[in-house]
Amino acid sequence: MLGRMLTADSSDEGMSTAEYAIGTIAAAAFAALLYAIVTGDSVLTALTSLIERAISVDF
Repeated sequence: MLGRMLTADSSDEGMSTAEYAIGTIAAAAFAALLYAIVTGDSVLTALTSLIERAISVDF
């Protein structure tokens, strides 16, 4: 039993707090980049054009 507890405590599995912090910062930066892209004028123009073409399609 004691041997099993010692081997379980000595393993280094999972992420540390620093790795979580870096991952969180990277995710937030990626979200900010996506937000900037999606709210830009070019995306709005492209989506408007796409919707207008979809509505005006003749069957």
